[in-house]
Amino acid sequence: MGCVESMNYEIVLRDATFKESRDYIRSHFRESIDVQPGFKVFDVHVIGLPPISIGLDGDFVVFPYTKPCHGTFLLRVEDTAEAARLRALKK
Repeated sequence: MGCVESMNYEIVLRDATFKESRDYIRSHFRESIDVQPGFKVFDVHVIGLPPISIGLDGDFVVFPYTKPCHGTFLLRVEDTAEAARLRALKK
């Protein structure tokens, strides 16, 4: 994919800190993976304070995305292939 603007996403949290995003993911999703800044999800590098949590909910991927001058958002995107790729990294 590569461009967040071209994705069909849902905003879960607006103007969230990286800690708030991490805490939200860990408390609301049974599955999550922690990654380091620069990790690619949907071909987009995620930035933030490590560890950065990415949530998995069925075929949905929930991840923090920082848009310059607009802040950090926690986004939810449905993508079977990306969810499977992230699950495979957990093993």
